[in-house]
Amino acid sequence: MSVPKPVKGLAATLADVAAAYQAAAVIPHCTACSRPCCRLDVLVLEMEWPQIRTLWQLTETRAAFDARLAAGKGPVEIRPWNGLYYVHSKPCPAFDASCGRCRVYGQPAKPAGCSDFPVYEDGAELVADLRCEAVDVAALTAQLAQTLGEGARVLQSADREFPFLVTLSVKQTTARRGDRQKRR
Repeated sequence: MSVPKPVKGLAATLADVAAAYQAAAVIPHCTACSRPCCRLDVLVLEMEWPQIRTLWQLTETRAAFDARLAAGKGPVEIRPWNGLYYVHSKPCPAFDASCGRCRVYGQPAKPAGCSDFPVYEDGAELVADLRCEAVDVAALTAQLAQTLGEGARVLQSADREFPFLVTLSVKQTTARRGDRQKRR
C-alpha cells in the first residue's frame, strides 16, 4: 500500500518560491549591487537583543545597554521599541564593504529580515520589495506561475503608500464552460 504525499499548502509553496528566487537571482547579485541593503540607508532592520549584542560586540547587560540608549549615549543608529531594536542609517556591522558580503550569513546572528528581504511570503501572498535592484517582478511572477502550474493565475498589485512593495496574489482559475465541454 502506498502512502499519499501530503499536499503542500499555498503559504509553504510561496515561501519555497521566495527562497528559491532569492537563492537564484538575489543573493548572487549582492556582491555587485550598487545599493547594498546592508548599508541601511533606505531600510530599517529589526533585531533582537542577542543579535544586537553579537553584532555590536557588547559586553554589558541588556538593561545597561537600554539605559545607555535612553540617555542618548548608545549607537545612534539603534532605536529600541516594544522589546526589539530597529537599526537604520549606518551600515550593519556584519556588512563587509570590501567584498559586499555579510560576515554572519547563515549564522544565528543574522537577522530574519535579512533572509526575508527582498522577497517573502506574507499571508499566502508573495511580497517583492523593488528597492532591491536584483528584483525582477516579471521573472518572479513567471517562476511562481510555473511552480503553481495550470489553473493558477498570479495577480500583481502595488501598495498605495509604499509603491515599491509589490504583492503577488494567487487566484485559482476554473475551466470555462466551453473548455469543459471540449474535454468531454
